[in-house]
Amino acid sequence: MLQTHEQPARLEVRFPLGGIVMTQGIHELVATGRLNPLPWLMRHAQCDWGDLCDADRRLNDQAVNNKGRLMSSYEVAPQLKVWIITEWDRSLTTMLLPSEY
Repeated sequence: MLQTHEQPARLEVRFPLGGIVMTQGIHELVATGRLNPLPWLMRHAQCDWGDLCDADRRLNDQAVNNKGRLMSSYEVAPQLKVWIITEWDRSLTTMLLPSEY
């Protein structure tokens, strides 16, 4: 039997997330199996800003190199939006519901 050894796909993380925390609303969704936070955190760390307008995307793109605050917004299901915010100094990334801002 011929086996191939493919390298796993490398995910390009463009900035450090620092400590990762979630609000009570996100915690409840994770605890009940309604949300897996990992894919959304990885998209954020790869500079996929989700559902932001073009102006906010440009601000984020500039902030990656200039140590600004970074924000992503993802519609993870109908009627369910998640925000992810990484602080300017990359010390902390928070995952929250818009109603918890």
